[in-house]
Amino acid sequence: MKKATQPRLSRRHVLRGATATLFPMPAIAQAPVALNVGIANASSDIGFFLGMKKGWYREEGLDLTATAFRSAADMVAPMGSGQLDVGGGSVSAGFYNAFARGIKLRVVADKASSQPGYGVNKCIVAKRHVESGRFRTLADLRGMKVATNAPGNSGWGSLWGYLKAAGLDFKDVSTIDLGYPEHVLAMQNNAVDAGVTTEPSATLAVLKGYAVVAKTDDETRPRHAIAQLLYSEKMAANGDLGKRFMKAYLRSIRYYFEAFRDGKLAGPNAGEIISILTDSTPVKDPEVYRTITPNGVDPDGRVDIPTLKEDQEIYRRLGWMESQTTVEQVVDMSFVEAALREIGPYRKA
Repeated sequence: MKKATQPRLSRRHVLRGATATLFPMPAIAQAPVALNVGIANASSDIGFFLGMKKGWYREEGLDLTATAFRSAADMVAPMGSGQLDVGGGSVSAGFYNAFARGIKLRVVADKASSQPGYGVNKCIVAKRHVESGRFRTLADLRGMKVATNAPGNSGWGSLWGYLKAAGLDFKDVSTIDLGYPEHVLAMQNNAVDAGVTTEPSATLAVLKGYAVVAKTDDETRPRHAIAQLLYSEKMAANGDLGKRFMKAYLRSIRYYFEAFRDGKLAGPNAGEIISILTDSTPVKDPEVYRTITPNGVDPDGRVDIPTLKEDQEIYRRLGWMESQTTVEQVVDMSFVEAALREIGPYRKA
């Protein structure tokens, strides 16, 4: 039987094969892209805190540096000038006005919304009015002094929802702008009758015996868009970068979403979430996070457009909107959709 012979290889073939086998070319490591992120040091920043802690942004080739701001309104100018790439907060009347002036920020995902059972914005009423019988239903808000946070933000959308449910309007109440922690003190001092208050201040007022919860935002404005993830114009112009950030962000808010149980942070990974929040926000008592209603969020990142439009109409009606900017001009869901094509829709673990 004729012995099989090996195929003859040219010297060039042998050398190329040997070179590829014995001396592989080293991979060129790409440095992560540095991104500056504006945060409010609020629990709704969990999509940033968690992904940074877990290394999920780093896995997407991103290196985040977070800077705290008092509110999203203070992020607008640095995002417009390119100092910030990403931010998060309420899409206020000022946001739309800034867009009309040429600061083309984009709303790209949900950050906090009134998902069923997770209405983080609450209508609280002074306990003295409940005990005296002055307050029984939302209709009894008529004539009351109501604490709000600041003009032209989503808290006014929450107030509108409570008033509308009772057949009332803004003219039926008087309002006073106070920081949320001041709502608690104002209740203690009998300086206000009610408040449109977010967590943890709402629960603190109840625990101290100053107020009761009359209604929550998820009851009157289901899926109300309270705060959003924002991209600068430069960030929004880079489709691949925006998609990579979004993949890590969605991974983070889904992990957070899994900590929900019965209106609390009480799910399987709640302890880890609470630990990160106490490390990253001014609230250092983990018991507070176990007690309050956590902010809801859409696990697929989609923003509720109808409630954004309703809030915008409120801003126009109350004279806070100087421009004709529309919701459609500022919302860009393309990054969410691009990320979902790769990671798929949310499925509960």
